Amino acid sequence: MTSRRRDRERRQARRPPFRDPRPVILVVCEGKKTEPQYLTGFWKAARNPRVRISVRPEGGVPMTLVEATKQAKEEAEREARKEDDENLAFDATWCVFDVDAHPNLPDAKQMARDNGIDLAISNPCIELWLLLHFRDNPGMQDRHKMKELLTGYVPEYDKHVEFKTYSAGYPQAVKRARRLEEAADIAGDSGRNPTTGVYRLTELICAEARQDLRQE
Repeated sequence: MTSRRRDRERRQARRPPFRDPRPVILVVCEGKKTEPQYLTGFWKAARNPRVRISVRPEGGVPMTLVEATKQAKEEAEREARKEDDENLAFDATWCVFDVDAHPNLPDAKQMARDNGIDLAISNPCIELWLLLHFRDNPGMQDRHKMKELLTGYVPEYDKHVEFKTYSAGYPQAVKRARRLEEAADIAGDSGRNPTTGVYRLTELICAEARQDLRQE
C-alpha cells in the first residue's frame, strides 16, 4: 500500500509563475488630470502590446512624488519576492513633474538617481510639452505664458487632455523636445527653460511597436 507521504512526494510541484514578456511601467504624476490623461491616451493610441503602464496621479511636490514612487517600487519588489513572481515587480518607474517653483528639486533628482527612478521633467511646465505638438521652441516663458500660448492652439484646454487633439503633432513634438534638450546640454545648462523630458517616456512606451499615431 502506497503511503500518503510517498503519494505527496509524487505530486507535481507548483508551476513557476508565467513570465509576462510585457514590461510594466509605473508612472507617478504631479498633475491629477493633464499628465495622466495624456499618457493614458498616448498608450492606448500607441497600441503597443509589449508594454503596460500603471499611471498614478499622486500630486504633490517633486520630493513627495519621488518618495511615493520609491515606496511603490519597494512594495512591489517585496510582494514579488514573497509570491516568487517577478511579474509583480515594475520593470521601470518614472516620475512626471514640472520645475515651476518647487523646493528641494536637486534633492528629489538625487533620490531618484539613487533608487533607479527615471524622471520626465518639464521646465517650466507640462504645457511646454503639449505646445511642442503645434510649434517650435517658444523661448523662455513662465507657466502662465506657456498656458496662454497653448490655448492659442487648443482653445478648450483647461487641464483636460484628449490625446487625439495632439496625435498629429506627436512626431514633431519629439524632434522639437530633443533639440531643446540637446541645445541645453551643449550650453552646459541641462534642464533649463524651456526643456521637457516627457518625450523619453513616450518613446519608451511605444518602443519596438511604433504605430502611426495619426490614425487616432
